[in-house]
Amino acid sequence: MKKIQKHTIVIMGIVLNVMGAYIAMTFKIPFYMDSIGTVFVAGMLGPKYAIITGLLGSFVSGMTFDIYSLYYAPVQIFTGFFAGVLYHTKWLNGKRMVIGNLLVAVPTSLASALITAGLFHGITSSGSTFLVIILHKLRFNLVVSILLVQIFTDYIDKLLAVMISKIVIKRLSFTIDTRGKNGTI
Repeated sequence: MKKIQKHTIVIMGIVLNVMGAYIAMTFKIPFYMDSIGTVFVAGMLGPKYAIITGLLGSFVSGMTFDIYSLYYAPVQIFTGFFAGVLYHTKWLNGKRMVIGNLLVAVPTSLASALITAGLFHGITSSGSTFLVIILHKLRFNLVVSILLVQIFTDYIDKLLAVMISKIVIKRLSFTIDTRGKNGTI
């Protein structure tokens, strides 16, 4: 694949991340939708480009509408790395997708929970903050509340990202020659 094609795919991924994050924040959706582009690029180009996409998406979102996004940039490193590796080892296909998605969601959940608890004491711009507050009011420890919410929301968030990415990649595979033959992704 040519360098300009790779750069175009990364830019598309950044746009998907920023648009998804903006929609989720605007409508207070309890999922983040900020890694759709990262997972898309992971499927198209692998972990290295996915990490770059995630970091740049966090930077753009953080500088334009959600300062919290900057603090969660390390989470995009985990997402890009694990999604890239698991996408290309077929762990995000068929019946294996349930476990593969969990293997993406758990490290990202742990990183997100540490950032949320350590820096923000459970209160962020995300719609999932309401779930944390509810669990904490039900007498769950704050860190446990954050971790439970992160695992639940990250699993669903990454599952949606994988499903959307697969649809986009399938549609694009007929127009972009990614590995020397059309339709090979």
